[in-house]
Amino acid sequence: MHSRVPKRFYALVAAVVIGAAALLPAVPAVGATHTPPFEIVFPQETSKTEFTSTFGASRSGGRSHKGNDLLATKMTEVYSIADGVVFYVGTNNLSGRNVKIDHGGGWESYYLHLNNDNIGTDDGDAPWTLTIAPGIEEGMKVEAGQLIAWVGDSGNAEGTTTHTHFELHHDGSAIDPYSLLVDAYERDSARADALAVSELAEVLDYEIE
Repeated sequence: MHSRVPKRFYALVAAVVIGAAALLPAVPAVGATHTPPFEIVFPQETSKTEFTSTFGASRSGGRSHKGNDLLATKMTEVYSIADGVVFYVGTNNLSGRNVKIDHGGGWESYYLHLNNDNIGTDDGDAPWTLTIAPGIEEGMKVEAGQLIAWVGDSGNAEGTTTHTHFELHHDGSAIDPYSLLVDAYERDSARADALAVSELAEVLDYEIE
């Protein structure tokens, strides 16, 4: 036989639980992560690109690295990681020539240090037609994987290995894109390999089952 518990006991327990909960840190809602709601395309030609995890690394002036550097030869193609709208095309001393794209839902991607050199030079005097692809301008819609620009060393990247400094932002804050880049790199590399095999098969008139 169970003894009867007074109602005031339950009221006391409830008060203790509520009070303790108030002292605990807030827990993010389920699904509130820093993963975009779309699968990204790797931002450059995979066969020509090398990269490591450099997000958060220290930089001059007390700054920290807010993205990943995608090393590649000058004029390597740069792509939009997802559907979106170009909201900035411009240049400054640090970022050099750059493009920024709004993907909706608070997600934005930045592509910095784009090419500013005439072919075969390091003159920093190239026309913008050697920086961004035709039709890339503020307000223009782009698709995932669309060519938007070419790799360079503009801004404070002058004198370094040519690369695109890639950033991914959510609600105004830069997040570490490395794991997403690795996944995209592997997917896109696999697709490129499969396409190469398919094209070779056509040349050899060989059907792959």
